[in-house]
Amino acid sequence: MTSTQKRNSTSVRPKASVPPIVLLLIGLGVVTGISWLKGNIFSPSSQSLNAGVLKDRMSLGNKLLIEADATPEKRAGVAAFAKGDFEGAIAQFEASLRKRQNDPETLIYLNNARVDDTALRIAVGVPIGSNLNVAQEMLRGVAQAQDEVNRNGGINGVPLQVEIVNDENNPEIVKQVATELVKDSRILAVVGHNASNASLVAAPIYQQGQLVMVTPTSFANNLSGFGSYVFRAVPTTRLMAEPLAQYVVGTTRKTNIAVCYDSQAPDNVSFKDEFVAALVAQGGKLVPTVCDFSTPNFNPTTAIAQAVSSGAEGLLVSPHIDRLDRAIELARANQGRLALLGSPTLYTIKTPQSGQADMNGLVLPVPWHPTAFADHPFAINAKYRWGGAVNWRTAMAYDASRAIIKGLEEDKTRSGLQNVLRSPAFSASGAGDPVKFLPSGDRLGQAVLVKVQPSGSGYDFVPIRP
Repeated sequence: MTSTQKRNSTSVRPKASVPPIVLLLIGLGVVTGISWLKGNIFSPSSQSLNAGVLKDRMSLGNKLLIEADATPEKRAGVAAFAKGDFEGAIAQFEASLRKRQNDPETLIYLNNARVDDTALRIAVGVPIGSNLNVAQEMLRGVAQAQDEVNRNGGINGVPLQVEIVNDENNPEIVKQVATELVKDSRILAVVGHNASNASLVAAPIYQQGQLVMVTPTSFANNLSGFGSYVFRAVPTTRLMAEPLAQYVVGTTRKTNIAVCYDSQAPDNVSFKDEFVAALVAQGGKLVPTVCDFSTPNFNPTTAIAQAVSSGAEGLLVSPHIDRLDRAIELARANQGRLALLGSPTLYTIKTPQSGQADMNGLVLPVPWHPTAFADHPFAINAKYRWGGAVNWRTAMAYDASRAIIKGLEEDKTRSGLQNVLRSPAFSASGAGDPVKFLPSGDRLGQAVLVKVQPSGSGYDFVPIRP
């Protein structure tokens, strides 16, 4: 970026008759051409993006990516940023945060407006277009890490700049944004992506392009040991699933468990597999049922009836993050007949708010919970910064950012950062336990079991005490 752009884009003769075979070939060509156009240009499902549209998914502050609840001041700040009026942008973003303190996009843009061309830059990929709540949860962790390091003088005196990318958890879009980020030499690392199907598509692109990716939320086993540039800020699926299996067999004394999962969500397929293995190891039994959230004919009433008639005492619910509605429908159909267990995906504000009493008693593992680390500086600062407690996605996005920041303190190149993160001696302070990576790129960590219980006027996730 230049300092102006950014201290930061009428008669005719009869013709001879045409042989029938030529006409047939021409016709086939026209049909094929029309089909290609419909599939690649005119079809609304096509995800092939031109450079301009792709750039509209990326912003340092010059574009508004989150339209929901945007204040007039935030819009004015974005407009000022786009014109190169960074003093004006700073004033407007500060005014917007006074109105909406829990808006992470505004805080990131504010910090970006305050820095110049010497800033180190990373990107964060989030599903703004498909799951805004999850996107904002992740952005709060990145924003808090950026704000803290810049307030404390930057990375060895150099401030940090963050580019936000809206990938919608869509693998086709992810491919394109990942390719674009690899080509941008200013980007030193990526925090992301969210869903495992997104991260699995991005990982080979980052690995080949030698750009560090630290995903805060992807659990799929396929990511373990994927490559030297691929890391996870979450513990392995096994470390998440085993405590849940131990709890259901050892504490609730329920051994016959059915499973409903999403076959198109690699992280939840991994979780289901690890849970079943741990369940059997604990002396439990998998009750055979057919229940897949991804199928078009998914019927929650039929699924519950089948599980109950097969002798199930409990039900593992493991949906894709963008198909939570189906999990909530399943809980409603359950009507309390089966004990509900879940994957970490179900830990969203939507689960207790929309599920209400139908989700009461749901138990699931998470890598972090605010009450488990209530006295930790991250939890205290997060509550002050955002006006309330945050969840595990915010904490893990913070940890991913902190790991990158710590690595950049030692080496500010892409390859050098990768080497630092891969070192057995590497450790970064995080939202709870220190951030350390195994040789596989996985995070050393542990799970916290939580249960949906009545809280105030509604329901919330409450840690289960050992």
